[in-house]
Amino acid sequence: MKICRYDDNRLGVVQGTLVHDVTAVLDALPAQRWPLPNHDLLVEALPRLRGQLEAAASRTSGRDIAGVKLLSPVANPSKIIGAPINYKEHVEESKKDQAIAYGRQLKSIGEFGLFLKANSTLVGAGEGVALRFTDRRNDHEMELAVVIGRKADRVPLERALDYVAGYAIGLDMTVRGPEVPSFRKSIDTYGVLGPWLVTADEIPDPNNVDIALSVNGEIRQKSNTRFLDYNVHKLIAWASEYYTLYPGDIIMTGTPEGVGPVKPGDVMECEAGGIGRMTVNIRAA
Repeated sequence: MKICRYDDNRLGVVQGTLVHDVTAVLDALPAQRWPLPNHDLLVEALPRLRGQLEAAASRTSGRDIAGVKLLSPVANPSKIIGAPINYKEHVEESKKDQAIAYGRQLKSIGEFGLFLKANSTLVGAGEGVALRFTDRRNDHEMELAVVIGRKADRVPLERALDYVAGYAIGLDMTVRGPEVPSFRKSIDTYGVLGPWLVTADEIPDPNNVDIALSVNGEIRQKSNTRFLDYNVHKLIAWASEYYTLYPGDIIMTGTPEGVGPVKPGDVMECEAGGIGRMTVNIRAA
């Protein structure tokens, strides 16, 4: 199932080129009072709501997906986790291009560790990226994004995928410079998630997903998640050793080689096998 959030916080099920409005199903979610929970209520409830979502989708005629504004399919993650230098080819290109590495000694993800992006970075494909520091180099970094489906605390490697709600395309946008990654990558709109959430049953092997990104029609990044240094299983298990993962938490699994700068007016096209394609426009903030 492909689940999207669009326009004025409508909830949709995507079938082919149509989005079917299933917003009424949200009435089944519990009414929350302060303090708010530290997880996404819809992602947590997906297993029990799936039948209602399918039934609601079958009752509506649907709208052309091209005519809606796609928001992030996850509304309220407790955290967005980044996996740096998780493709060896990206490590090598960073060593050669000091505009990427900025003088840092790049070794391996195991030595570097994970990092957190601010939740306020999160946008959908239809909202686009607003470059805030146009006098500096701003790069695209396309990744497979994993959305956690239930509470995960120190999960064993072999059970890691049991905690996944689904997958999406992620853009871990970054401004280059000497600051630590969590600072440079936490600018508003620098975390794009979309075009929708594909439930885990539709991606039988997240460690074998083709991904590609083009800018203005020119292919920049093209790879497969089988080349990840730390694969999806290991990233989930490793992250859960350090912090409890909650429904809706997002793990950006890392970007392959081919990262490069973008400027206002550029158009990025991102595609991932089994997930789909999204168009993301670049503008000045």
